[in-house]
Amino acid sequence: MKTNIQAVNFEMAERLEQHIAKKTRRYEKLLNNPSAIMDIKMTVVKPETNLNKHAQIRITGNGPEMFAEKTCDTFEEAIDLSLEALDRQIEKLKDK
Repeated sequence: MKTNIQAVNFEMAERLEQHIAKKTRRYEKLLNNPSAIMDIKMTVVKPETNLNKHAQIRITGNGPEMFAEKTCDTFEEAIDLSLEALDRQIEKLKDK
């Protein structure tokens, strides 16, 4: 699985990149689809408020497209909550 990370309106710290790599590593085994692509887009929403970190995650491949997005105080929290939403989508697909 290929992972594309895009940071909009900010420069991504190495710590954030490592957090994303750690959290998304298990999806390679979970999806078992080497042609799948995970696109992660993170933006800082204007104006500056507490909840201004927005993360969108889209997984495309041979199967149906999955998408989740969250807005939180930190990018780490937004990524974690988006991945939890994707987990629920994957569970629903596997139950079918």
